[in-house]
Amino acid sequence: MSRIGNNPVVISEGVTVDVKDSLVTVKGKLGELTQAFDTVGIKVEDGNVLVTRTADNKDHKAKHGLYRSLINNMIEGVSKGWTKELELVGVGYRASNQGQKLELALGFSHNIVLDIAPEVSIETISEKGKNPRIKLTSFDKQLVGQVAAKIRGFRSPEPYKGKGVKFVGEELRRKAGKSA
Repeated sequence: MSRIGNNPVVISEGVTVDVKDSLVTVKGKLGELTQAFDTVGIKVEDGNVLVTRTADNKDHKAKHGLYRSLINNMIEGVSKGWTKELELVGVGYRASNQGQKLELALGFSHNIVLDIAPEVSIETISEKGKNPRIKLTSFDKQLVGQVAAKIRGFRSPEPYKGKGVKFVGEELRRKAGKSA
């Protein structure tokens, strides 16, 4: 039995949820998200969204909790939004943005220029004496995570000195050097 899927999703104030055929649409002050679904039943009752299974096989049980979590993330996203912060650790590593273009200097022979989706707002923070940071904000959790993972993938943190692009608060597994 899915413990997550059985919990009702509370609809925040100012958010509307529409269920038509096999499509859930969530509208709020920050934007609008849609999600297709199958193998589950979705009902909106008394300010809550209820997700129910149509059968008890393994696939239906797995998707029960998944769709409940997706709907919860959509409701939270259109009401509050999602934020990811990345930190550039390394000498000479820089980040700057102009509109939706992010320019990264990560120790390669050339700078990396990345076009960011218009749904994601980007902010670069450069303070003296601190590592440069990139702040991504959007109402779509999946999109924010995907953009953050792409940026991190350009120069993942290495285990010896910790140089690279890492998430703020991420604990890196460090290794001892040659002398140990």
